[in-house]
Amino acid sequence: MIAADLANTQVWVATTPIDMRKSFDGMAEVVRSFLGHDPLSGSLFVFRNKGGHLVKVLWWDRDGLAIYYKRLERGEFRWPRSNHVAVEITRDQLLRLLSGLDVKKRSAA
Repeated sequence: MIAADLANTQVWVATTPIDMRKSFDGMAEVVRSFLGHDPLSGSLFVFRNKGGHLVKVLWWDRDGLAIYYKRLERGEFRWPRSNHVAVEITRDQLLRLLSGLDVKKRSAA
């Protein structure tokens, strides 16, 4: 059921780091007040810490809020850059980001 639910799910990446001590309610408030989205919309909301080696994903899965938390042992997550508070990415781009890769594949020159 979860995989089917994610097929049409929007993924929003916050371009500004957050305090990683935030949990469900704190992250939901950031989604509402800073990103201007509804945390209960079913979208995935992706956040990083200032150092760039921690990521949290907040998701409403119909039953409650879920958090995915990841720490890279080496290096930093390659975050998309934008003048906007959040950018939408695809599920494939999210998987690349969570693997420590560039969100956008580089084209062969």
